[in-house]
Amino acid sequence: MTKQNIENTCEMEFAIFCIESIAQKLGVNAKDIYSALAEKSNILNDYIIPEYEILHTQGKEYIVDDIMEVMKERGVLK
Repeated sequence: MTKQNIENTCEMEFAIFCIESIAQKLGVNAKDIYSALAEKSNILNDYIIPEYEILHTQGKEYIVDDIMEVMKERGVLK
C-alpha cells in the first residue's frame, strides 16, 4: 500500500466514520481507536485513505470488519 494523507473533506468524514464505528463496535473511546489507527500503526494513512474509493462503497459492517481484520493482522487489535 502507498501512504496517503487525507486530501479532502470526504476522506476526512470517512476516516471519522470509520474511527467512530469501530469504537462503537468495540465499546471503547474513539480517541483510543484513532491512536491505534494513526499513531500506533498508521493504518489510517496507509490503508483506510488509499482504499477510500473502494471502502466507502461498502456497508458499515463490511467496512468495520475489514479494518478490524487489518488491525489484527498488524497486531493493533487482539
